[in-house]
Order: sequence, then structure tokens, then C-alpha cells
Amino acid sequence: MTKKKDKIWDGNVRDAALTILLAVDKQQAYSNLLLHQTIEKYNIKPKDRALLTEITYGTLQYKMTLDYYLEPFVRGKLDDWVRWLLRLSLYQIAYLSKIPDHAAVNEAVEIAKHRARHQGVSKTVNGILRSVLRDGIRDTTDIKDPIERLSIETSHPSWLVRRYVEAYGIQKTSDMLFENNLPPQQTIRVNTAKVTTDQALESLWGEKFEVVRSKVLPECLHLLTGQAARTESYKNGLITIQDESSMIPAYALQVEPGMRVLDMCAAPGGKTTHIAEKMKNEGELIATDLHAHKLKLIKSNAERLGLTIIDAQVLDGRKATEQFEKQSFDRILVDAPCSGLGVIRRKPDIKYTKKEEDFSSLQPIQLQLLDSAYELLKNEGKMVYSTCTVDKIENDGTVSAFLEKHPDMELEPVPNVPDVLKELQTNGMMQVFPQDFSSDGFFVAAFRKKGEFTN
Repeated sequence: MTKKKDKIWDGNVRDAALTILLAVDKQQAYSNLLLHQTIEKYNIKPKDRALLTEITYGTLQYKMTLDYYLEPFVRGKLDDWVRWLLRLSLYQIAYLSKIPDHAAVNEAVEIAKHRARHQGVSKTVNGILRSVLRDGIRDTTDIKDPIERLSIETSHPSWLVRRYVEAYGIQKTSDMLFENNLPPQQTIRVNTAKVTTDQALESLWGEKFEVVRSKVLPECLHLLTGQAARTESYKNGLITIQDESSMIPAYALQVEPGMRVLDMCAAPGGKTTHIAEKMKNEGELIATDLHAHKLKLIKSNAERLGLTIIDAQVLDGRKATEQFEKQSFDRILVDAPCSGLGVIRRKPDIKYTKKEEDFSSLQPIQLQLLDSAYELLKNEGKMVYSTCTVDKIENDGTVSAFLEKHPDMELEPVPNVPDVLKELQTNGMMQVFPQDFSSDGFFVAAFRKKGEFTN
């Protein structure tokens, strides 16, 4: 029995993927964190890591679609682990041409034999998957309702599809939802406090990594192969890992060397270190976060990048006025807690765990943070509110509520950005969709405090 278990489990990619999927489903665990832990814990070989990542994310991304395909072939109740095994196997059959169908079926049957207490389960798994191969998968054109059809085709809950369609229309929503199911790009930010973009490129090319310039932001590079964190360039602080759209807040803040700047909700420090680089590592940059353990990430990132102006402090941003003098900061970034719907391609489990009622609890927190930042901002100072979501009601609604309460705050367009970003701005607000340049969905609003004596 032990020998059989070792053969199936030790390093078996599909069994490892199944374990991750079950943990995500049962424990509400984050798939990206579990993936990393599983690779380390179960000795997944380097050559198999890409497949593990692909089948884990792919099965999660297309869960609702896979259930639609499976429905005609399932009779009676299945244990949760069996249903996930069927989804995992059907994903390989339906979406991965490089894996032979018979291999996906055979692996599923072996895993079922390993996990089940009786042979009936493996026979059921084999029968269902063989029937799918024989009869083919269902056509989604049979679904007449366009919202429901788009929901099934892209595997997003129908309430979310409807919410997006009402805000953005069917075409933009469709583009976004299909983009959400594509693998994320690996993007790198050059540490301009140490090197130029050209020098960072030369360093990575010298290490034999495939890397190209972004067409959007000059300090952003796209790594086509390999892992950025394993490069000498990363270890030496020439680059850091950050999604391209989340680099926009540092542009919107318009910081200058010597300023006093506050970054609320700063962990893990990607935007903080970008701001410090824009300040040329001169001035005072205070980075606060509610969670003490997360400050270690900010400090370690700053140390690796050689940025010395960052002062990381444990603090609830809503209580920042108890810690700092009013009107004492030139610039403030409020990267607020949000629904996170812009990062679905990196965390596909989000779209199944979020509920529509969750949105009502977020805005009060966002407004409390903005109110606190308002008190701390100098007259004529600038403040940026950002989220990693694409929800119009959440983003625009929070901005409108904040402006109504603080009429001396004025939205301003973000200057000195590439044309592709200028086109995404409306009245000082910028909404980036995943399909705009294959980045995370992101929202930025830039404010200026006019001062009590100006009109």
C-alpha cells in the first residue's frame, strides 16, 4: 500500500493540483499561495511546475464552464473530491491540446484508485470521462440568455456579469471576462534609483533571460521566460516584481525629492518603493499598514532595493490623525482595501468567493481612510486613491461620496503619462481594464486640496 501511495503522490502533478483545488474549495485558501507551498512541500520537479500551475489555475478559472460540460454525464451525487478530479481532467481534455486525452483519463482513474476506499469510484470516473470523449462536450450556444451564456462561457457568476454589463456594456464586459482567464504577464519594475532601464535590460540579457520593454511605462519590463525572483538582477536590487497597472499611482502622486509622503495600507511595499524611487530616495516616506507581520515585507523590499527614506509603521490608516499632525504631508497614497476584482486572473478563486452583498461593507472603510488622509494633507497637496478592482459602483461611488463631503478636494488628470493611459482617464479618474494592456484591472483617482481660501 505504501509503495502504491508513493508512486501516485510523490511529485504527481495532477494529484498535487487536486489537493490545491480541494483546499481552495474547503478552506477558502488562496490558490497562488497554495501553489507555491505545494511545489516546495511535495518535491514537484522544475519541468512539471508549469503544468501544475496551468492545470490548477485553468481548472479554477473555468470551473463553471467545466460543470456545464459535465452535467449531461453525471448521474447522482458525487463526493466533492471526485467532482474536482473530473473538472481537473476535463480541463486537460477540453483546453490542453498537448496532453493526450487518454493520458488525462488514465491519470484520473489512477488518482481515484489511490484516494477512494472502493473500486466503484474509479469506474465512475473512467465511465464519465470516456463518455465525454465519445459524445463530445456541450455547445454553449444552446443557452439563450446572453448574460447566462457569457457567465458559463467565461466562468463568472451571473450576478457579476450582469453588474458589469449594466456598467460597461456587453462588449467591454465580454472582452474583460475572457481576458481574466488568460495567464498573467510577468512584469518587472526597474529600480531607477540604482540603474536605468537600459542597464537593467543589459543585466537580464546577460543572465540569458528573455525580457522586453513595455510599450506603456518606461520603467516596466516584461519577462517572457524564467522567474524574476531567481535572477541576480533581482537579488542585487536592480529590479522588483510588480504588475504594470499598479505602477500608475506613483505617477499620479507627482512626488518630488525632499517631500513628506504618506503611503497608507502600504504592504507588501510595491507602490511604496516605487514612490521612493520617484523621490530619488530623498525626503521622508512613511509607509503604514494595519498588520505588523506585513511590515517585514516592506522593510525587506526597501533594503534589497537600497531605499533608505522609507519608515514603516504599524498603524490603522483610519486612526492616522492620532499619530501625525494635520496638514503635514505633501502627498498621500490611499491604496484602499477593495473587492479585488481586477486581479481575478492571478487569483481566480475570487470570483467564486465574492458575493454582491460584500460591496456594501467596503465603502465605509474606504471613505474612513480617505477622510483621515484629507485631514493630514497640506493645502495644495495631492492625494491618490487607488484600488485593484474594476467595479464602477465601488470606485466611482466612493469618489463621488468623498467629493460631496469635501468640496475643497478637486479631481485632477494624471499628467505626463503615455497616450494609452491618457485615453483611459475621465475627469481625473483612470479605470484600467485587464484587456487594455494585459495587466491587472486597476483604478486611480487623483485629487488636489484647493485650500480654504481658494474658490
